[in-house]
Amino acid sequence: MSDSEQAASDVPDRGSFDRASVRDAEVEGKTVLVRCDFNVPLKDGEVTDDARIRAALPTLELLRDRGAKLICVSHLGRPDGEDPELSMKPVAERLGELLGTEVELAPAVRGEEVQRAASELDAGDVLLLENSRFEPGETENDADLARDLASLADVYVNDAFGAAHRAHATTAGVAEHLPSYAGLLLEREVRELTAVRDDPKRPLVVVLGGSKVSDKIGVIERFLDGVADELLIGGAMCFAFFKVQGHETGDSLLDDESVELAEKVLSKADDSDCELRLPTDLVIADSFSEDAEREIIEDVDVRDGWMGLDVGPETAGEYAGRIKTAGTVLWNGPMGAFEMEPFAAGTRWVADAVAETDAFSVIGGGDSAAAIAQFGLADQVDWLSTGGGASLELLEGKELPGVAALDPAEDGDANANGERDEADDDGDGDGDDEES
Repeated sequence: MSDSEQAASDVPDRGSFDRASVRDAEVEGKTVLVRCDFNVPLKDGEVTDDARIRAALPTLELLRDRGAKLICVSHLGRPDGEDPELSMKPVAERLGELLGTEVELAPAVRGEEVQRAASELDAGDVLLLENSRFEPGETENDADLARDLASLADVYVNDAFGAAHRAHATTAGVAEHLPSYAGLLLEREVRELTAVRDDPKRPLVVVLGGSKVSDKIGVIERFLDGVADELLIGGAMCFAFFKVQGHETGDSLLDDESVELAEKVLSKADDSDCELRLPTDLVIADSFSEDAEREIIEDVDVRDGWMGLDVGPETAGEYAGRIKTAGTVLWNGPMGAFEMEPFAAGTRWVADAVAETDAFSVIGGGDSAAAIAQFGLADQVDWLSTGGGASLELLEGKELPGVAALDPAEDGDANANGERDEADDDGDGDGDDEES
């Protein structure tokens, strides 16, 4: 069995997924349009972190090994029209190095030159279109753009989980015109995250950090509805809760909307079987700077002129202990301003605990994924999601447009046991589960 076929067979049965998979697509001799997530950081015209490109390789290698001609498309950054600084050229070069083949960069997303390049592809060839957001119709899910993209290919594969929560021309519109399948990465993302959401090994410990309660209110409420056993809060979002409880917050990051939402969360937590835990000590500073004067306080009252920038050692140790006893652990969001060394300790404690636990561990993308990579621990967790916003929306129970647009699986929904959902009486794969 080839490495690519092995990767296809390694996609787990857990979780739920009711869309058609690239594993079952007939692609020999066909042109396949693959929506990838190549939204990678660049510096001086080079890719500085190729993790998202590497994540797409199993799907691309599977398609090439099966005799397909590939056209890849992705967005990069948020250009306002064409921007040479956000060209896909560095991505094409790095992708070619990783695949061991030349990757041709098209001059645009559509047009006669793109059509000509697509028509000249042979089996195994790879063409990368220019930045999809150079086209104004991309984010508007423009019907003409979707049709033009579809005209390039015979089959569509979406492997861009990180963009699956967007109904764009390359993630949703094009799927209306071609047989449409999920790539290996997208399928596994949905399976791993729905397994945590719907059928975790208990106890489920969820660690949430970041800046604002408002960014994660949907996930917080979902987990308080009996999904999680413990919810551990860190990061600047904890100050909204402290404000509601009457604590002094000094100059800590805070917004009125988060305070209002935190009050509702605390009220809901009183009636929940999920235990909500907040920090008990903090690392504070007199400015948001690596050179700031720093102090550890044994409570959570922040005096005027100071701000909280990390959880304290007591909290970090307590959270690490909770993670150690988990059956499943989900982490999304840092405990503090980890990008500055004086305020990285809390996030590092959590990262170490997640890496060392015997629990099934999932990192929910975003800054927590960046943190665990920064600490060199990415290969010590069970699943490291490539999607920040997409991960949160899926965990919340929302439908992801980029997933819903794909063809349904012929054999119905594969549930957490890899069996067809018996609730799906008409066999269309809808079932009565939460939408992916």
